[in-house]
Amino acid sequence: MGEIQLERQQEPAKLRIYIGAAPGVGKTYHMLNDALLLRQQGMDVVVGLVETHGRKDTAEQIHDLEIVPQRVIPYHGVNLKEMDVEAILARHPQMVVVDELAHTNVPGSKNHKRYEDVLELLEAGINVMTAVNIQHLETLNDAVNRSANTVIRETVPDNFLKRADEVVNVDVTVDELRSRLRQGKIYAAEKVEQSLANFFRKGNLNMLRELSLRTTAEQVSNRAAEYRRVQGLEQAPIPEKVMVCLSTRPGTERLLRVGARVAGRLATNWYAVYVTRPEDDKGHGDPEAYHRLLEYQRMARDLGAQVVTLSGKNVSDALIRFAQQESISHVVFGQSARSRFDILLRGSVLNRFLSEIRDVTVQVVPMQKPLRRG
Repeated sequence: MGEIQLERQQEPAKLRIYIGAAPGVGKTYHMLNDALLLRQQGMDVVVGLVETHGRKDTAEQIHDLEIVPQRVIPYHGVNLKEMDVEAILARHPQMVVVDELAHTNVPGSKNHKRYEDVLELLEAGINVMTAVNIQHLETLNDAVNRSANTVIRETVPDNFLKRADEVVNVDVTVDELRSRLRQGKIYAAEKVEQSLANFFRKGNLNMLRELSLRTTAEQVSNRAAEYRRVQGLEQAPIPEKVMVCLSTRPGTERLLRVGARVAGRLATNWYAVYVTRPEDDKGHGDPEAYHRLLEYQRMARDLGAQVVTLSGKNVSDALIRFAQQESISHVVFGQSARSRFDILLRGSVLNRFLSEIRDVTVQVVPMQKPLRRG
């Protein structure tokens, strides 16, 4: 009984994720370097799977780390290799290195996705170091697809990132990354020019780099807040939450840009919220307004927001309820030019919100004035 009790008191296995903005930033290289340092410090470290992609520097980093042989799986007449989860479980090292987290396993493997393999290893008490590019996170997938003009089919759910004890952002400048590409350090020579014109465009890499930095900062902030909460420390910092109140009015894109900047400064999640009322008819009465709304929601996703659609007879009530439920700390409203009589007659969502919600920072962004006819 004493042994069982002791086992239960052991700390859960640790997960460290190396995140990068794009292939070639050096995630695997840094992960292997850290694995070697741990081994030199006496930790039992093995390589479950590493993809060198023909990169000499990465291959050399493996050095004399023990590699668990991969499992051979027959598939459509071809023998393919996958990480051998059962062999790693049997070997039961203190730490295992698992590359290419978003990979989809060959049919016939124990788990469908590699991140599920990692979860199984963690459950067995084995610490894991793994690596993933930011575009493989599920909620960022659509935005990256549109920006990079490419289809990214393999994704990892965002809640997997929340399981991580450490997130390491491996960052290089855009110019350095494009230079590595030209030197043949990332892809073969025949792919270089096409890559520079598409995925490795400066604009796309800048966006990915910002997403990677923001995601890492958010993770660090959340972990620090959770630690202080568990330890019972006073004045525990609460992760900030930003809400942008969407409308169908022209100029709403300004609100989204403001919301994205505020969320970026706070390194936090943010929401783009729209309230539908029972009389709304999905744009049949005003197709232009409906299409504007769809475009604003698309833009919000591209900027990293979580798009939320609420239903309610009263817009103010719905927004207030959501803000209270999600502990929103910053709200961005649009303020259109309305007459004092109109506000007295129909009320103001902003005024009602301010009267009901306390301890919230509210930013009001002037909206585009309607064009006069005649």
